[in-house]
Amino acid sequence: MATRTEPEPLSKRLRATGDLKLVPYLMAGHPSLARSAEVGRRLATSGIAALELGIPFSDPLADGPVIQRAGQAALDHGMSVARALDLAADINEEGGAPVVLMTYVNPVLAYDPRRFAADAAQAGVAGVIFPDLPAEEAEPVAGWIRSAGLDVIFLVAPTTGEERVRPICDASSGFVYCVTLTGITGMRSELPPALDSLLARVRACTELPVAAGFGISRPEHLLALRGLADAAVVGSAIVAEVEAGRDPALLVKELLRACR
Repeated sequence: MATRTEPEPLSKRLRATGDLKLVPYLMAGHPSLARSAEVGRRLATSGIAALELGIPFSDPLADGPVIQRAGQAALDHGMSVARALDLAADINEEGGAPVVLMTYVNPVLAYDPRRFAADAAQAGVAGVIFPDLPAEEAEPVAGWIRSAGLDVIFLVAPTTGEERVRPICDASSGFVYCVTLTGITGMRSELPPALDSLLARVRACTELPVAAGFGISRPEHLLALRGLADAAVVGSAIVAEVEAGRDPALLVKELLRACR
């Protein structure tokens, strides 16, 4: 009987090695379950470090217009936490990059956190990002997810006080998500000028990889992040390609060239 190979930890997959790791974002169920499964499987085997899969929520706090539209369309088509977990399992069956879920805490609470942790582990999910769950108030939800063998990733923002950066980093596993700007997700023409100092502050507080997200959409953004962050999350630009009926794998291929 063949021995099953243990998946590579997120902390290793997202560690920069003279390059920048790429983490594309997809909204589960957008524009349909079948299409998101097809795109997810294709991107997972494209050379990316991880695939961030969003679970749609009716009252998002951090999502810009592109991702809000995608989330509402997914909900209108019947997407749910259970179906998102099934989608994650479907994508993971293809092999390649692991799936990391991005979810607000309310859907997890409604689903039941212990059941969510068990089902996410069964689906092969590597970790969970909570944009609206403060690290200081994360228990017992975070503990249940960790006990199932998943990483829990918290966010550091430009508005995060110095006294909170290290506790957030200490509470995270897999990687630390560094929000590049004050505001919501969405494509921007330029990266914020103070981003390098923010990333340096976070990196000084953790040995985990640091991923930058929000507003990143162009190859020149990725080139600017090399040496500053370990990984970059690209969301709205990918979702916009799906929304327009185009193949986001072409954009991912272009972005990967800038990462290397």
